[in-house]
Amino acid sequence: MARDTVDTTPLEDRAQLLAAVEDGCKPKDQWRIGTEHEKFGFYKSDFSPVPYEGDNGIRAVLEGMKAKTGWDPIIDAGNIIGLVATDGMGAISLEPGGQFELSGAPLRTIHETCRESNRHLAQLREVAEPMGMGFLGLGGSPKWSFAETPQMPKSRYDIMRAYMPKVGSHGLDMMHRTCTIQVNLDFSSEADMRTKMQVSTKLQAVASALFANSPFTEGKPNGLLSWRSEIWRDTDNQRAGLHNLMMDDSLTFEKYVDWALSCPMYFIMRNGVYIDCTHITFKEFLDGGLEGEVANEGDWTNHLGTLFPDVRLKKFLEMRGADGGPWRRICALPALWVGLLYDEGALADAKTLTDELSFDDVRAMRDAVPTHGLKAPAGNRTVLELARDMLQISHQGLTARGEMNDQGVDENHFLAPLDEVVALGETQAERLLKQFSSNWDGDINHIFEEYAY
Repeated sequence: MARDTVDTTPLEDRAQLLAAVEDGCKPKDQWRIGTEHEKFGFYKSDFSPVPYEGDNGIRAVLEGMKAKTGWDPIIDAGNIIGLVATDGMGAISLEPGGQFELSGAPLRTIHETCRESNRHLAQLREVAEPMGMGFLGLGGSPKWSFAETPQMPKSRYDIMRAYMPKVGSHGLDMMHRTCTIQVNLDFSSEADMRTKMQVSTKLQAVASALFANSPFTEGKPNGLLSWRSEIWRDTDNQRAGLHNLMMDDSLTFEKYVDWALSCPMYFIMRNGVYIDCTHITFKEFLDGGLEGEVANEGDWTNHLGTLFPDVRLKKFLEMRGADGGPWRRICALPALWVGLLYDEGALADAKTLTDELSFDDVRAMRDAVPTHGLKAPAGNRTVLELARDMLQISHQGLTARGEMNDQGVDENHFLAPLDEVVALGETQAERLLKQFSSNWDGDINHIFEEYAY
């Protein structure tokens, strides 16, 4: 999340809570694609992580990107902690361990999304390379211990750092040592939201397998293909992970709001200062649980952005299952979900494909994918078999969209990295493990040399 919202309009009735999600309904011609991706910064001289401070630190990178893009700075307690486009369409933010994130503008096609990410990475290289810095797309930090990982000076993260160990075993690693690619997509109605939520929640673990790319921790194989996916299995399960509600035929905007109200808060902002609210749910806050404070629309918007289900609902749906990865995968992730969810025929086929999967099937798949990847069970099938069908439907959806670039090529080619994974039956993580044990000779530093952007 690039920056927290400040809207002091008091919350006086339930309609305001519902509006924060149901106002996202848009006609199909207004549907857009918002792609986000995170990456790890490192020094090329010794492959160490980049701290915030210093002439060649993250602060300096943000200042350089500010000068290059003309975007406005986001300031927290006197520190620049991000940038936002002058028209509000796009932002750069910092994750807790210094992961550098682009939250892209809402764009019409994958062609535009790919140009956006390419432009961002080119600008970042121009700023960072003179500082001796590179950036790596990977799902999990491959080398540095938690103690070696820097911590960014964002006030909300101090609250989360204190809270996370109380509610799960992997929260601090999630914050500091993981990276993702994410896409945000629109819906036309409550029924359309429900179908897209059901389909994408059931298939999120398949996306996790297709994008599995975090097999190393602290310089060694960690026994997993997606360490990031394993981390999310025990981070803060009241607000994160898999919830039956998201797959239920009775899902409504109101039921999602009720679930969100039942979740503990992280914070509220008052006069630019973050106040720890982890001891109460949002419903308790509304009922007067924070003496002297009245809940406002900014508090509610920020709270919705601190919930972490596999697919998150705000005024759009967020696909949250993928590991970070190389540039081609930044384009492949939105292509996969746009193909599945933005064409009526493809969405109907995807619904049929997933109807056979029960909650227990999805839970078992989600539990097995971090270790077994494409070989994990998916009901009576394997994830590989499900992934093959999922990709075929996505291709059909992209073909039906018919969005061409200047050369008359549609969006299907962006799925090529995933077609390759399915054709070979091998994840990117498994390829990395083969390299580690062969031509890398057990030296993790090669990953920075060969896979940096």
